[in-house]
Amino acid sequence: MIYLLLGTDIDDRRANLDRARELLGKELGVSLHCSPVMETAAIGFDGPAFLNQVVSFDAEIAPYDLLRRCQAIEAAMGRPAHKAEFDSEGRRIYSPRIIDIDILHLNGVCMKDADLTIPHPQVFSRPFVKELLAMM
Repeated sequence: MIYLLLGTDIDDRRANLDRARELLGKELGVSLHCSPVMETAAIGFDGPAFLNQVVSFDAEIAPYDLLRRCQAIEAAMGRPAHKAEFDSEGRRIYSPRIIDIDILHLNGVCMKDADLTIPHPQVFSRPFVKELLAMM
C-alpha cells in the first residue's frame, strides 16, 4: 500500500486538494482512498494554515518513478521546482505552497538518500500525520 500526504496553504485550498487527487488518480491509474481533511498551522514559518489529507492506493511503482510523478503534478498545479533547503544551523526552511505531495509509505520500502527518504520523516515527527494515517 502507498500513502501520500497532500498539503496546501495557498489560494483555494480545498480546490487544490481536489485537483491533486484528480491528477494523482489519472497519472497513476488508481482509485484513491482518502482520509478526512485536517487544518494545521504552518510549521517552520509564519504563514497561512494548511489543509492536509492522506491518500492511499495499491500500485507497483518504483520510488523515484513515484517521486517524479508527484513532482510533475506539483509543477502542473503551479508549484516551482524545489529541493529541500536548510539554514546555516541545519534546520529545514519551509515556505507557502499551492500543493505539496509527500511519499509517506511505499509498499514497505525503506530508503534514505539525498533526494528521497521513505518512510517520510514527518510520519514520526508530526502528530497530525499519524492522526490522518489512523483515520484511513
